[in-house]
Amino acid sequence: MRTETFDNITLYNADCRDVEAAYSAIITDPPYGMAFRSNYRTVRHDAIANDGDVGMLQWTCRLPATHSKYIFCRWDNIAGVPKPKSLITWVKNNWSMGDLKHEHGRQTEVALFYPGPEHFFPNGRPSDVVRAPRTGNDDHPTQKPVELMEQVVLWTDGVVFDPFMGGGSTGIACARLGRAFVGVELDPGYFDTACRAIERAMGSPSMFKPKPANDNMPTASLFDEVAA
Repeated sequence: MRTETFDNITLYNADCRDVEAAYSAIITDPPYGMAFRSNYRTVRHDAIANDGDVGMLQWTCRLPATHSKYIFCRWDNIAGVPKPKSLITWVKNNWSMGDLKHEHGRQTEVALFYPGPEHFFPNGRPSDVVRAPRTGNDDHPTQKPVELMEQVVLWTDGVVFDPFMGGGSTGIACARLGRAFVGVELDPGYFDTACRAIERAMGSPSMFKPKPANDNMPTASLFDEVAA
């Protein structure tokens, strides 16, 4: 297990199931059974580990979080996970290929929202629609825009945990917003990419104005009794 630390950010190159972490909120984009590899890139990314079934998505949904959980997935994963309190829709500036003859072009992705026992909205009640331009996925095949993740981070309070860090977008958002973050990534190459990107972001404040986090909020441990 490798570890890197930047101020209030701790990053692990490990299997997230082997990491003990204290946190208040979960923001993550876990493998959810689509076995994704783009056929439209000149330079192809490595395959995503554990992306052949929905097991890791279901595991993530069961993790405890005192404040909240925002878990990205496909719309058709909803039937196989605990019912969320809200379904957040991310509207992008393009659409996917998919079935060109018998399917509407998808211009959205979704995230499951589960409030924890200490949940509140730090910056007022947000909409269940969030808009952010899609990136070119240069660092990871399912890379989320930092602008998107900054908006989601501002819906949470306390330490943010991402057990599937990928290229590091959630960690970059936390670094830019001054939020404490714990990230885990299994793939050594993606881990190195995320570490360097997060390190660079430490000196680049966000255009958004966050409310200071309450570091005294109760925290949940990865090894606490799981709760839906």
